[in-house]
Amino acid sequence: MRTPIAAGNWKMNFGPRQAQQFAGIVRDPLNAVTGAEVVLFPPFIAIPTVYNVLYGTHIGLGAQNLSDQLGGAYTGEVAASMIAELCRWVIVGHSERRHYYGETDATVNTKTRVALDADLTPIVCVGEHLADREANLTERVITTQVRGSLGGLPAEQIGRVVVAYEPVWAIGTGRAATRQDAEDVIALIRALVSELYGQPVADALRILYGGSVTAANVGEFMASPQIDGALVGGASLKPEFVDIAQIIASAKASS
Repeated sequence: MRTPIAAGNWKMNFGPRQAQQFAGIVRDPLNAVTGAEVVLFPPFIAIPTVYNVLYGTHIGLGAQNLSDQLGGAYTGEVAASMIAELCRWVIVGHSERRHYYGETDATVNTKTRVALDADLTPIVCVGEHLADREANLTERVITTQVRGSLGGLPAEQIGRVVVAYEPVWAIGTGRAATRQDAEDVIALIRALVSELYGQPVADALRILYGGSVTAANVGEFMASPQIDGALVGGASLKPEFVDIAQIIASAKASS
């Protein structure tokens, strides 16, 4: 039984003051969610504030990115060891990092290793662009990303990795993938991980869906036995995220 995850990626929203206010609003209702892991991913500058708000709850806290370097003269970067002082989770290889900042599969692979070595749980993101899907290249793109991002990780640590399938054409567009779209790609991801690490690892791997997730559509995705939760963007900035977390938990509890 894979424990589902409701992850809220705040992206570049909420400075410390807004983060404190919003985290205070959702703290108690999110803490009341049982049967799913709930994790918030504020901007770096708001992590300490949110840490203080969430202290004493079972709500997880994570960073949206990390450096591929362990420390030193890397202005503007944040090392995994620093993040680990306050967080237990980190997002790696989000499509916005890949697209806007040129992160490659090799970069994502290195960051995933660094995260694991710091005892962080990485959520590794993969997903195709609209042009890829329209050209029937989804399988090729996802295969390349999974093998490049996840290949060669330490066998004793691979069980801590979470994968998020986020079709780029569905992120922030209001156009979510269909349940069948998501199931097909997630089944492919699980098969690829089986090739890399064996079927037991693939069966235990938690794979999330992300891309225009709302309280109105998350139940449809959670009805799939292949999908183990959601990485939520825009809706995680609203109290609606509480509803999403509750739906994820209840859907998996009844399946």
